[in-house]
Formats: sequence, C-alpha cells, structure tokens
Amino acid sequence: MFALVAGALPAPAATAAHGAPAAARSGGNGSLVMVLDSSGSMGDDDGTGRTRMESARAAVSTVVDGLPDGFPTGLRVYGADRPHGCTDTRLVQPVRALDRDGLKRAVEAVRPRGDTPIGLSLRKAAEDLPEPADGAIGTRTILLVSDGEDNCGAPAPCEVAERLGGEETGLRIDTVGFQVKGPAREQLECIARAGNGRYYDAPDADALARQLQRAARLSADGYRLKGRRVTGAATADRAPVLTPGQYLDTIGPGEKRYYAVDFDAASTADLAATAVPQPGAAVDTFDALTTRIEHTGHGYCATDTKRFSQREGAVPLTAAVARVPSPDGGRVCDRAGRYRLVVERTSKKGSDAARWPLELVYGAEAPLAEGVTPAQSETEYGEGDGNAALPTGDPRDVRGGTGFNDARELGPGVWRDRVLPSQTLWYKVPAGWGQQVSYTVEFANEPTVDRAHSTYSYGATRLYTPARFPLDGGGEFHGSTLYDGSPAAVRMGGVPVAWTNRYESRSYVQPVRVGGDFYISVTLGARAAEIAENPEIGVVLRVAVLGEERSGPGRDAPAVTGPEGGKTGGAEGAGADKRGDSAAAADSGGAGGAGWAVVAAAGAGAAAMAAVLAVFVYVRGRRRAAVRMTRGSA
Repeated sequence: MFALVAGALPAPAATAAHGAPAAARSGGNGSLVMVLDSSGSMGDDDGTGRTRMESARAAVSTVVDGLPDGFPTGLRVYGADRPHGCTDTRLVQPVRALDRDGLKRAVEAVRPRGDTPIGLSLRKAAEDLPEPADGAIGTRTILLVSDGEDNCGAPAPCEVAERLGGEETGLRIDTVGFQVKGPAREQLECIARAGNGRYYDAPDADALARQLQRAARLSADGYRLKGRRVTGAATADRAPVLTPGQYLDTIGPGEKRYYAVDFDAASTADLAATAVPQPGAAVDTFDALTTRIEHTGHGYCATDTKRFSQREGAVPLTAAVARVPSPDGGRVCDRAGRYRLVVERTSKKGSDAARWPLELVYGAEAPLAEGVTPAQSETEYGEGDGNAALPTGDPRDVRGGTGFNDARELGPGVWRDRVLPSQTLWYKVPAGWGQQVSYTVEFANEPTVDRAHSTYSYGATRLYTPARFPLDGGGEFHGSTLYDGSPAAVRMGGVPVAWTNRYESRSYVQPVRVGGDFYISVTLGARAAEIAENPEIGVVLRVAVLGEERSGPGRDAPAVTGPEGGKTGGAEGAGADKRGDSAAAADSGGAGGAGWAVVAAAGAGAAAMAAVLAVFVYVRGRRRAAVRMTRGSA
C-alpha cells in the first residue's frame, strides 16, 4: 500500500505542450507526505511480471517528477521493519523542500514485508504535515494507495478519516485502490468519503500511475485564496462590520454567517461569496450556498442561492447579491444605514462535512456623474446569441488559473489548455461599455480505458461579471454537457454591458452593468477519472468580444479610441462618465480587472486558506488604455 499526503496553493505555471501534462503549480502553505505501505501483499505479481511494489515505485517516481520545485514533501512507510506489527510505521524523510532524488532513493529501499496499519498511518501522516504559517489554512491531501484493507482493526481507518476530515481544516484524503474489490474497495471508498476526498480505481499499473498523477496534481493546483481574515458571527447582533474589501472566512455544513455592512443612499453595493470545498468531495445535487442582504426590520433586500446541480463532486460555488438603489429612492432598502450580509451553507446527510473557506466581495459603485444620461438597457443577446460567429484557426497554448484571484487573461481568439477530473480552470476576458463576451469550450476526443459499462461525466462552464455575479445563460445557453471521452462542447455568453441593466429583473441581465474583467470557469467532472486514459484531457476555448466599446455609460458616449486613433480604448467625450478614477480603480491588474478595483488587505498566509469567504470591492471607473482586449494573451 502507498499513501500520499499533499497540500499546496499554486502559483502560475508555464504552458505545457498539447498532449503532455501541464506543469504543476505551487505556492502558499501546502505540504505533502507520502506514506508507503510495505505489506506482504505488495510483493505479489501485478499481472505484468512485476510486483505491485515495483509498479508503485515507478508510479511514485512519476508523481515526484511532476511536482513543482520546492514543494514541501516527505515520506513515511509502514509494514517495512518487521513481519508482524500494528505499530510498524516510520517517517523516513521529513517534510521539506522537494528532494526528488532523495525521495526516489527512499522509495527504492522499501521492501514489502509486514502488516497494514492504515488507520494509525493516516493519523501519523497528518501529524507529519507542518501547520500553515500565521494561522493560514493550507490544503493538505492524504493520498492513500492500497492493494487491500487494513488488517490491524484499531484505530479503524474510516473513523480516523472522519475525525481528521472534520477537525483538520483544509485536510483531504484521496484513496487509490490498486487491484482491489469487495471489502477492500468499500473501505477505501469510505475513507475517501469521510476524508473529503475521492476514490480512484486502479486495476493495473498504468492506471495506478495515471490516478496518482491526477490526485497529486489536483492537490498542488488548488484554488489560490486571497483576502483579509474575518470571522462571521453565528447571530446578527455579533456580526463584524465589513468595509469595502476582500475577506476570507470559513463555513461549516448547516451554518449561517452574519456580517454587518453600511450603505449610503446612492451607491450600488455588490456582495459575492465563493465557497471553495475540496475538489471532488462528496456533495448532493441540492447542496447550496445562499447569500442575502437583510435590513434591520428583519426583511431582506436581495437573495441568491446557487446549487451544485450534480453529485459527482464539489467545485467552487459562488452566490452574489446587490443593493441597487431604485430610480425614485422610495424603497426600504434605498435608505442609508446598516444592513446585514448573511451567508448560509445547506448540505444533505452524507455530503462533505468539512469546513469550507469562502471569498467575499463587498463592492461600492458610485452613482453616475451629474448630467450623464445613461444608454438604454441591453436585454437581448443580439449578435452574441447561440449562433454567433466565433474565432477559428490554430489554438494558442495557455494555462488557466486556479480561481478568481489568478485567472489567466485571454483576448479574442482560440486557446488550448488541459484539465484534470474534478478540476476547475479560470480565465478572464476584458469587455467594456457596449460589449459582450461570447465563447465555447470544446472538450477533446480522448482515448478511453476499457470499461464494463458506459460511464458518463460532464464538462461545464460559467461566465461571471467583474463583481463575480454568475450568469445563468437566460435560456439561450446551457452551461454543461455530457462527456464520455468523445468530443463535446458547451457554449456561453452575456448580454452587452449597459449601466441601465441594473434596473432589469432578469438574472442574466441585471448584473451586467459595468465593464471590466469577465471571468470564465471551466470544469471537468470527477467521474472523468473513470473514463479518460490520459491523466488530463484537452480543452479548446473560442473567445469573442463583440460590439464596439464605448468610452462610458452615457447614451452619447463615443467609441473608445487608442493612442493611434484606432477604436480600441479609453477616450472620453460627450456623454462619457467623467468622474475621476480613484487609485483603486486604476489598478486594472487586480482580481477585479478593468473598471473594478480590489481593496484587499491580505494578512500573512491568507493565500494559503483552503476554503474561504471573500468580500470583493470594486469601484466603477472608465477603462484605462492599459487594458486592451488582447492584453495578457499567451
């Protein structure tokens, strides 16, 4: 048996060539400890003329080569020192900066010999991992690879996994069954489910190497968190006061978190909460995240609920709400004063029981400048509908980010990437006043493993506004498609950006009311690990930004003109919003992108949180010439 414990927050990676695994990314407070079981059964032939241990050594070597430089990694073995003994577990290489040669030598020295104390080894492996610095939350993953079940009985592996998964924030336990079935497989599935992870089946040596690569890479490429730590209250009267900015918190199943926010009578306020569970962890179709703005009279101004809408495994989930002052200022929620942001997580029995981090975005958008008459609202997709012409030609390689905070910027064009089962990749596309984003995601034709019956997973995408409001497609687009290894595609887009969209009622129109970076997420379902022969599958994005960009929200705002007189960026004119940009609004390179600014005072180690509630602040402003539709192209 073999176990791997990993944790990392990734940094941007170099682009990989098509058909080859992309380089893993590292950063933050993650760590990994491999726990190799040298039980006697690992000396059996695996069907290829090699022992299971020899195949495990080769798989570990492949995994180590694919880990990012410097990634803290150690090695623990059990069953290696004596023929019998349920306390036979030992750390042979402490967790420290990655030493590939040292780890390979240590693995090579292991010989299958003893018993399989899985429960005790899981407990010790968790203790081997260093605590994240400065109170941050780091993703830590235990990847257990076994050819059988625990034969020691105590401590019971499933109970250990449940305790670790519930008490250790950011801990994840994945399991790989190497030529197992019956009770052994059931135990490994139970460990993964209780430990907020996934079970991977490996019927042969090739599958073992493939599944180990997937699990380790998924850990190293986890969502990068950003923001200032805050602790939401369990009751409204104890809610901490938030000012515009980006914050991090955690939330457990069935919990409500309260935060106080102060609104003036004129500004639009937006709040978005992103929950970041461990990718692929157990969820139900109806498990949900809800955000709500309440006023002191115990009524509410706005509410939004987002569900996973699938049960293959957890992915990042964002719900967003806004307080938009009405034109006549006559509603209760138009009044200046203190309001409450409520974030609630609902989970069914059997779903992931771990605490999830959240990223919360509290944004304040000033009203229009005096004398500016806004252009009319844009409620139809128009030329950006499901039949819109999209770019063709050879794709350019790109590597998507891990979340909103490091989303990779794309311009119009054709882009190629690779995605793991259970993984979500992130991109951002700048679009200004009067423009709309339209795109497709194509999931590649991939060789598949032999299967006794048909297996289907899914591919999905979501488009978000600069304030992180998820757009639902308005009946024109559907954000997911079945995937079985054959080519599949999904299309998505938004309506044109118009200031007056804020007064529309339709959920796919109302949030599209300011220009900036529109975010794209691309997800491959967890069950694709049972389908595809390669560790990752290819994806192609065809991205278009349609419409002539205007210099402001006014109905008479001229087209944007660039430095050479072309219509490509930032000029002002009659009808443009001439309100001066704040220093924050000028920071178009932040998570909010053009026209939106992040005010984030990230505490030390905050980027290492595994699940967070982020409050994101954005300030409306004209797009600067530095922000172009093609800026950041690979």
